[in-house]
Amino acid sequence: MIDIAYTSNILPNLLNMLITKNNEISFWSCMCQVYFFIAFACTEILLLAFMAYDRYAAICHPLHYVILMNMKMSAGLAVSAWATGLIDASGHVVVISRFSFCASHLIDHFFCDLIPLLKITCSDTSTVEMINYIEGTLLVATAFMVTLVSYVFIISSIIKIKSASGRGKAFSTCSSHLTCVCMFYGTLICVYVRPTTSYSPKQDKFVSLLYGVLVPLLNPLIYSLKNQEIKDSIIKLRKKFKI
Repeated sequence: MIDIAYTSNILPNLLNMLITKNNEISFWSCMCQVYFFIAFACTEILLLAFMAYDRYAAICHPLHYVILMNMKMSAGLAVSAWATGLIDASGHVVVISRFSFCASHLIDHFFCDLIPLLKITCSDTSTVEMINYIEGTLLVATAFMVTLVSYVFIISSIIKIKSASGRGKAFSTCSSHLTCVCMFYGTLICVYVRPTTSYSPKQDKFVSLLYGVLVPLLNPLIYSLKNQEIKDSIIKLRKKFKI
């Protein structure tokens, strides 16, 4: 759902601009795009952290996994991730919507992102930058620590497994999630964890394209390739078409 939401927030409008050659977007459409982009990013950060805890429970406490990650717990974590993302984004958008864009109305990006908007406003951006750094640091730091601590325990448990096949099986259960975490955090840090003065439009457009399009595209493939039913279906298709 989060991958579909991500791409749906950016790509339809981008494709429309490429086809019609009309690069205009209304002010409130831009604000909506900023809001949902921030909301989905925050939600995904928390979901990845909760998934790390899920892997920790599965590998380090397999006998208690059903109790630790019951339906109520899973639903509660999912709802809290979405609620936090939607609430967190509102603070940014309320402040940005009051900005004056008297110098320029030209956004040097392929969608309404936070940093390009801050670059063209005539208003004082210190408030929204402070909100961005404080909320972003707290949210990302908390989620990153949950993910990091979970994987420290996971790796510690995997090392203690005596058989090579057992270690391989245990690692395979979290390898997909770990790959997605590295891709998401890597691209996000490259763009946002730095001051706006070091903003490079060309570089950031490329990185934004990676986490806005490529990462959501690869995520289902990365997770699905670990699914035995998907593997069996691919083998059957290859035999059927003699690939």
